[in-house]
Amino acid sequence: MALKSTIHKADLQVSNMDSNYYAAHSLTLARHPSETDERLMVRLIAFAFFASDSLAFGKGLSDDEEPDLWQKDLTGAIELWIEVGLPDERVLRKACGRSDQVALVLYGGRNADMWWNQNSKALLKLDNLTVINLPDTEELANAATRNMNISCTIQDNEMLVTHDAGSFTLLPSVLKTFN
Repeated sequence: MALKSTIHKADLQVSNMDSNYYAAHSLTLARHPSETDERLMVRLIAFAFFASDSLAFGKGLSDDEEPDLWQKDLTGAIELWIEVGLPDERVLRKACGRSDQVALVLYGGRNADMWWNQNSKALLKLDNLTVINLPDTEELANAATRNMNISCTIQDNEMLVTHDAGSFTLLPSVLKTFN
């Protein structure tokens, strides 16, 4: 018998002073049985970083042909493709061919650093790719509950995350930006 996804509800407040985006989002996240709380929360943080009214969660781990998040225009063309974690470099190349822009949100500390060292040469050639590394995501797992109230304030590329049990700061490192 196959395990089913666990549904998480999140009321997310985004105040992004860097891009002048301020909005509240009521989100439903399906946590794949193989997904950790940390990865689930990194997907939520990726949503906050790239938030827009048309950004949506894809099937991610359940379907190799869909990203973790994406934004499409009214014709269905993919404007933004967002991957989370340490994907195969071929997946990113394919995404860059299918989308106007691609963003990768790395996490996992030393594992992410080693992955970037192994793949950076090939990825630096992709003009429409941005790579962001979240070095300290352990606290994110503690914020994961089935019903979450999360507030993300972004200023000067720093994110203050406030949740029901406390708050912490994320300091993302931009390894590559769109050209």
